[in-house]
Amino acid sequence: MMMMMVDGSESPRSPEAKLGMKVEDLWDIQEPQLTPTEKLNACFESIPVSSFPLAPSSQVIEINSDTSVAEAVQLMAKHKILSVPVVDVDAPKDASWMERYIGIIEFAGIAVWILHQSEEKEGSPGSELVANGSEESTSPAVAAATKGMYSLRYRSFNSFSAASASGDFFETLTSSALYKNTKVRDISGSFRWAPFLALQTSNSFLTMLLLLSTYRMKSVPVVDSGEGKIENIITQSAVIHMLEECAGLQWFERLGSKKLSELGLPLMKPSNVVKVHEDEPVLQAFKLMRQEGFGGVPVVESDGKAVGNISIRDIQFLLLAPAIYKEYRYMTAKNFLTAIKHYLEEHEQSTPFSSGMITCRRDDTLKEVIIKLDSMKIHRIYVVDEEGNLEGVITLRDIISKLVYEPPGYFGDFFYGVLPLPANSRV
Repeated sequence: MMMMMVDGSESPRSPEAKLGMKVEDLWDIQEPQLTPTEKLNACFESIPVSSFPLAPSSQVIEINSDTSVAEAVQLMAKHKILSVPVVDVDAPKDASWMERYIGIIEFAGIAVWILHQSEEKEGSPGSELVANGSEESTSPAVAAATKGMYSLRYRSFNSFSAASASGDFFETLTSSALYKNTKVRDISGSFRWAPFLALQTSNSFLTMLLLLSTYRMKSVPVVDSGEGKIENIITQSAVIHMLEECAGLQWFERLGSKKLSELGLPLMKPSNVVKVHEDEPVLQAFKLMRQEGFGGVPVVESDGKAVGNISIRDIQFLLLAPAIYKEYRYMTAKNFLTAIKHYLEEHEQSTPFSSGMITCRRDDTLKEVIIKLDSMKIHRIYVVDEEGNLEGVITLRDIISKLVYEPPGYFGDFFYGVLPLPANSRV
């Protein structure tokens, strides 16, 4: 972590810390009658988004619209990213950036598309998975994968069938022509398709922070209007890392030194936390994420104590690592967590999965939570009481939302031509 004296006597050792010093300089010249939040808003409005440090080249990538869903999953898993911009292969060579990019494909969208396949009725796309005959003449897993985790035969309000909870579901899906041949452009209207909502280099830091918080975007592309191509991609995680590098600066410490409870965090009441029980099928976790629009859910024991977390990106393990479910008859949430942990240990990969449940307490400071989130490279942290009972969840978006607020009429016609979005999507 980059530490500096409040008086700035030490020179910044990172681009993020240098940016924090720029905010510090602007903070010092703001009108004294402004509140701290108003000061920060004014500071961030004065800084162009082009000042944000460039993401690693491995994370500033794009895919063509004729890329298959299977290839998109592999690409995002390889580069450890949650989403990727989609380029229209049919766009003319002289197309503007608004015409060149048709959207952003996310792990969230792919998870929803996979669940969508399970709900398809006979005769719709996906029924090609059934090799011969009707549902009765086909294995239950294949039938469930194409027609029926929500059909009368398999439907349950709170859980999935044993067939759909087994590894056969994923093995059938990932070996199918549907999964291998469906292009990302083919499913743009059928799942959580994110619009290509980009910033230009002259837009402000404040605009970027509001998009990542109030408007729930996980990442914001920054385009060079002259070149018509993506110059940078700013993620929620990158903003949290910037904040961690600003520890010691006056503007940050005024906020970072406060306890979570003083800031009204977590935002959600314990009774409203969406969770999945450890003995439920893992697909139930992804179903809940789909229904509620969340990026992750906690896994709890029968007594309500949290024992793990399943995030939307974890669906990659069901698609890319079939070995994880070979030993299990049913892939419950608990089995899923155990299988992934063993898989990562075997492949010598260190992730939050190998560290157990990541938690904090209400009397922790915001700075302590930011440091933990950044060091663990995670997107949410669970708040527990002294006995380990789940009290809430804090996301990266929740933290960013405490930095700034949206002035009345701030965005004007900014969203014109982008919103409204396709059905069932959200920014």
